[in-house]
Amino acid sequence: MTDVSDGVLHTLFRSDQGGHEQVVLCQDRASGLKAVIAIHSTALGPALGGTRFYPYASEEEAVADALNLARGMSYKNAMAGLGHGGGKAVIIGDPERIKTEELLLAYGRFVASLGGRYVTACDVGTYVADMDVVARECRWTTGRSPENGGAGDSSVLTSYGVYQGMRAAAQHLWGDPSLRDRKVGVAGVGKVGHHLVEHLRAEGAEVVITDVREDAVRRILDRHPEGVSAVADTETLIRTEGLDIYAPCALGGALNDDTVPVLTAKVVCGAANNQLAHPGVEKDLADRGILYAPDYVVNAGGVIQVADELHGFDFDRCKAKASKIFDTTLAIFARAKEDGIPPAAAADRIAEQRMAEARPLR
Repeated sequence: MTDVSDGVLHTLFRSDQGGHEQVVLCQDRASGLKAVIAIHSTALGPALGGTRFYPYASEEEAVADALNLARGMSYKNAMAGLGHGGGKAVIIGDPERIKTEELLLAYGRFVASLGGRYVTACDVGTYVADMDVVARECRWTTGRSPENGGAGDSSVLTSYGVYQGMRAAAQHLWGDPSLRDRKVGVAGVGKVGHHLVEHLRAEGAEVVITDVREDAVRRILDRHPEGVSAVADTETLIRTEGLDIYAPCALGGALNDDTVPVLTAKVVCGAANNQLAHPGVEKDLADRGILYAPDYVVNAGGVIQVADELHGFDFDRCKAKASKIFDTTLAIFARAKEDGIPPAAAADRIAEQRMAEARPLR
């Protein structure tokens, strides 16, 4: 018998990171689709989470990522006050090479086969136009274009929520929510990061940016010839003297054993998912006196936006709800202080309590 003690089945059934309700492996040979749909929890309602299209090194890595991301969505949706549980899907392969209309339609049929237990949206490698295609086969699709009844680009409210989280951190740490004259480092100025820079500059913050794509950096610098500067890479950014806030807005795992010891910022608040590389990093941050705004709390503006599509999208209603990320983040800092634990642990406790008190979807 194959030993799976260290594999995804162990994660699913026997580890603290498991507890998922359902995992679906999807394959359509005609289109080349290979996908994983993971539903972590439907305690608060239908699972909601995006579809990631990525060239994973192995199928096992794809399943593990889907499990981790789905679990994170349960916590994010719970803290955002949404009537949704957590789910996530991953499509295996390079979207630049294998993404076709036929493949997306096949994927839509698999999502539809779940009968509404999972509601999908955009994520890394998928875009509004892709969700329009998926929606042709599946009515449980959000992140669609306005022309097709959707809300369009969710990065607008994602960045707004992160901005509100920064304001809450400033209020907690410095007694004033204003970011004027604060020095903020933004790693990744793509879909979300460039909107975040706009919020920061509008309030008068000094911004330092970096991105692996030169064109993304150049777009920001051309738009903001004053008040914004660029550095070569993230390693340089996190060591920048005088940094008040560090905003990781690119890949996950940004806070790890190598980066935390050299961070100069007093606050970490960014849009990237799964910023803590492993358990214990949140304590390392606290031990250094660095205030961490939990990623799945502050970056929830996007999921607030796509969830609203199911009720007839209204931008002002969504923005008002995303504004509450300020209060939610402050409440987490207060709970962390009261319980003597890091903010990440406090957020987990609140989310877990909300899920435990809810009745599972039947």
